[in-house]
Amino acid sequence: MKFNYAIASGLLALSSSAATADVLSFTIGGGVWNEEPTGGIFKVGDPAEVNVKDQFFWKEESQGYLFATLEHPVPILPNVRLSYTTLDHAGSGNANFIFDGDVYTGTVSNDFKIAQTDLLLYYEVLDNVVSLDLGLSARVMDIDYAINDSSNTIDSVSATIPMLYGLIGGSPIPGMLISAEGYYMSYDGSTVSDFNAKIAYTTNYFVGFEGGYRSQTIELDDVDSTNANLDFKGPFIGAYLKF
Repeated sequence: MKFNYAIASGLLALSSSAATADVLSFTIGGGVWNEEPTGGIFKVGDPAEVNVKDQFFWKEESQGYLFATLEHPVPILPNVRLSYTTLDHAGSGNANFIFDGDVYTGTVSNDFKIAQTDLLLYYEVLDNVVSLDLGLSARVMDIDYAINDSSNTIDSVSATIPMLYGLIGGSPIPGMLISAEGYYMSYDGSTVSDFNAKIAYTTNYFVGFEGGYRSQTIELDDVDSTNANLDFKGPFIGAYLKF
């Protein structure tokens, strides 16, 4: 997948003089995202997209996510976050469609596994009552899938995507952060975005909780001969330890 690195490089260069955390801290956590899928996917040359609800029979699913964050007081170095999210869907039912040039009809089953790993480097431009973070993430997206009727199709799509990152928020009381956060990149017909709005609260006992709403879009234009227009949206809730 081809994306424009120039914008992202410029952002990091601009942020290299920004402030970082006042103290050293490490956070590890995870949670559950209850998302609903919409949209379709198809191969280059297929006559139409295959709808994930009507023809793949995907339903609302609970997905897991994990993250670890290291923040430090060294101004020239970015903070680091490593995160992982799964988007696994499977379905079976009576369908009739063409995918990758093969005709599927009758009882068709499918199994899609989308794994996303992010390595985020970011700077805390503001870190008081108002929070502002800017950075760049490298997202590794691996899609493995199988489609079965009387015949089988097994394939995979993999891409590493540089994404712009930003967070803006406010702290009405100590320990609480109300924020909007987003990852975004668009180039040459393909767009990947990942946005959330959440409330996080860190207690005085190293334990924190978060909850909010997350929306992710995956639009692929001839990536490994695959086109996609997928949306995943829904609420999430999680917990973390912050040292």
